[in-house]
Amino acid sequence: MVYPSATRRTGYLAGTDEERLADLQGAFDDPKTDGVWTLRGGYGTLRILDRLKLARQRKDPIPFIGFSDHTTIHVRHAAIGVISFHGPHPGAAFPPETEESFRSVLFSEDPPGVLPRRSGDPSPRTLVPGRAEGPLFGGNLALLAALCGSRDAPNARRRILILEDAGEPAYRVDRMLVQLERAGVFEGAAGLAFGRFTGSPDGQDDRTPQVIDEFALRLGIPAVADLPFGHVDHNCTIPLGVRALLDSHAATLSILEGGVKAS
Repeated sequence: MVYPSATRRTGYLAGTDEERLADLQGAFDDPKTDGVWTLRGGYGTLRILDRLKLARQRKDPIPFIGFSDHTTIHVRHAAIGVISFHGPHPGAAFPPETEESFRSVLFSEDPPGVLPRRSGDPSPRTLVPGRAEGPLFGGNLALLAALCGSRDAPNARRRILILEDAGEPAYRVDRMLVQLERAGVFEGAAGLAFGRFTGSPDGQDDRTPQVIDEFALRLGIPAVADLPFGHVDHNCTIPLGVRALLDSHAATLSILEGGVKAS
């Protein structure tokens, strides 16, 4: 079922806050719904987060799938101990490799294993050597930074933190990473898994890789960059909340548990 606000427009949003909240709440609460899959990136999700009730997710969870601004809802799922899925939107590019990853995570109980690269992807890079194991947590850098100081402030303790973003210049990426650091988000984190940071307005003069490299080295925990997820065509689906192994020597992220169970 596609909900009405998918075709509405209020300024840059898909309907008013009340309309979008009603649709999202209805999707979670409808007993006929087997999963909630967000169509696009979710501008304004933060505006309705405090009024979203996840009562069904606490007792009989269904998959929630999305990324970018929907990081806020992933953090809320993590707070109640429920797996959610950082994955592509059907309203964006969906090449065969992206679909294969999506199906392997959402339609199989088996552990998906190593995030797959495809031909033409940049090679993942080791930033800080080491191995880290723990539950996956995180998502979009800008939204995690926006949650600092709120009731949904992120906490990566004993977790592998995944981070990605798009359209941000290097100085803002640096500022947001430092904001998370000053807010204590990285305290006790097991490892850092950076996805793709794309679309910087700095163009060929983009210093984002340098910013990420220097930050990871300063933090000193196992870290890998350029993993295949983010605002890119090949956006691997990642079950947040399941255990994973970050092997920065091999520059891989392996998902060790399945994210779904047969009903």
